[in-house]
Amino acid sequence: MSVPDGTELPERPSADAWRPVHRSRAYELVVERIEEQIATGALTVGDTLPAERELSERLQVSRAAVREAIRSLEAQGAVRSSVGSRPTAGTQVVAMTSDALTRLLRLHVALSNFPLADVVEARIMLERSSATLAAQNAAERDLTSLRELLDRMDDPTIDQATFNDLDTAFHVALAESGHNRLVTDMTIAIRESMKAPILQAFGTLEDSAALIERLRGEHREIFEAIAEGSAQRASERIEAHIRGAHASLWGGDSPSDDAPQSGSAVAS
Repeated sequence: MSVPDGTELPERPSADAWRPVHRSRAYELVVERIEEQIATGALTVGDTLPAERELSERLQVSRAAVREAIRSLEAQGAVRSSVGSRPTAGTQVVAMTSDALTRLLRLHVALSNFPLADVVEARIMLERSSATLAAQNAAERDLTSLRELLDRMDDPTIDQATFNDLDTAFHVALAESGHNRLVTDMTIAIRESMKAPILQAFGTLEDSAALIERLRGEHREIFEAIAEGSAQRASERIEAHIRGAHASLWGGDSPSDDAPQSGSAVAS
């Protein structure tokens, strides 16, 4: 089936897939209809949604409700809208999981919805998994990327902001080296959400250079364990690294030493 401009519409899983919606917050129902299409496989990554007017007519809602629904789905990283000539114009289904997770988690961390101790423990569990997977699965190109980031962090003139950016990039690259997309996306989200708080904490230190030097060495030790394929050593080192860094940056606000350890939950 096609719309007046010639665009082919995705096959519908049932006759009422785009049935009209009737509720005061109509855009939420529009979101649900589109999510149904994605969940059933009628819409997949790369597919283009029907045009705004077509959706409005099919669902019997205002075009404003359709626009609001599209904005909501864009914020979730599920679709992307663009202008131009076909086939690139319109709203396409995409997969931008890490971007959506990062935005959501960063907002809630900023609002202090999660205690710092909870964030640290969650980060440790994820990054132990990342380190384990990286030690088991990292390809030579992954090791090269990690090594290049370590070399850039060794710049003696590096400032706090640049080091923080490279530190984040190192942990992201480490997660990507494990080749598990879900673990990678979750790790990226939680590390990116802590990027600004970490930089702010750096600014309160009397001797940030000493901490940077220590972190450099710890990064090297983590990398060596991954390069050697030692999953257990890599996961242990990254946990010690994260706990130590957070203790140095936040002092009394860091998790207590008797906090539950995550090692038993991660395969070596």
